[in-house]
Amino acid sequence: MGLMGRIGMNTRNLRFRSNRVRDILSLFHEELDGMYGSGEVGVFLDMLFEAFLGWDKVRLLTSKEQTIDQSDLLRFHWALEDLKQYRPIQHIIGYTDFCGCRIKVSSDVLIPRPETEEIVNWIIAHHSSLTTHHCLDLCTGSGCIAIALKKAFPGAEVAGVDVSAAALEMARENAKNNGVEVRFVQGDVLNGTNGLNGPYGLIVSNPPYVRENERAQMQRNVLDYDPALALFVPDDDPLRFYKAIAAIAKEHLAKDGLLVVEINEALADETCAVFKAQGFNPKVHEDFRGKPRWICATR
Repeated sequence: MGLMGRIGMNTRNLRFRSNRVRDILSLFHEELDGMYGSGEVGVFLDMLFEAFLGWDKVRLLTSKEQTIDQSDLLRFHWALEDLKQYRPIQHIIGYTDFCGCRIKVSSDVLIPRPETEEIVNWIIAHHSSLTTHHCLDLCTGSGCIAIALKKAFPGAEVAGVDVSAAALEMARENAKNNGVEVRFVQGDVLNGTNGLNGPYGLIVSNPPYVRENERAQMQRNVLDYDPALALFVPDDDPLRFYKAIAAIAKEHLAKDGLLVVEINEALADETCAVFKAQGFNPKVHEDFRGKPRWICATR
């Protein structure tokens, strides 16, 4: 049910003690700390007050005795109910921030992760020569990587490819909202892609890489709300996307170009072997948690 429909519902069962900010904060912590931890709930509240009321952290800290309108109180009520069902906070507010870009998200696309943001920041920091290159983002999803690269390298021609029409529609909207031009193309990476305008100075991808047998290790906010198409690969062929990406890069990556892919931390050596077999020199990089997270490869 949409937010406006919810706002029109009977509100007698609201459990907030009042519409005072202090009471809103208190109920969120009472209901959610046991599920997420106090620190995470505090982050949720910061995000909700910014999205719903336009408040920054300072105003939230200094306005705890202020009251809010009943319609706004209802929005917090439904956000609380959604969080109790493990709905991602990004879906509740409708967006996430990624490398300085505001990216709209929904159940049609994977919510960008901090690890992916780290990879893009690394590319931007270490490869300024990409300014005038063609860049290709395979399995683009929300378009977050392609859009962030175009923002960082305005002179570059950037394209994104995805098999999902719904994801591409959102990617195009995100590009427009961030004031950049990115060419988004529907294509199945596993079956090759048509219409690529290489050679590319950079090919980057965050493809599906979670094995089916790893489902049990994942949290409900991912399993219940992120698209399985963007997450999972078969147990008997977990590197299928990397094989396809290596073949595409062999044909379309410039001789002095760079290939960067996010990887399953448990399959770093096996993924490196895929690229070595296609004549690349791969190197594994660790993320901020010290886990193998991405491979950069050159010819």
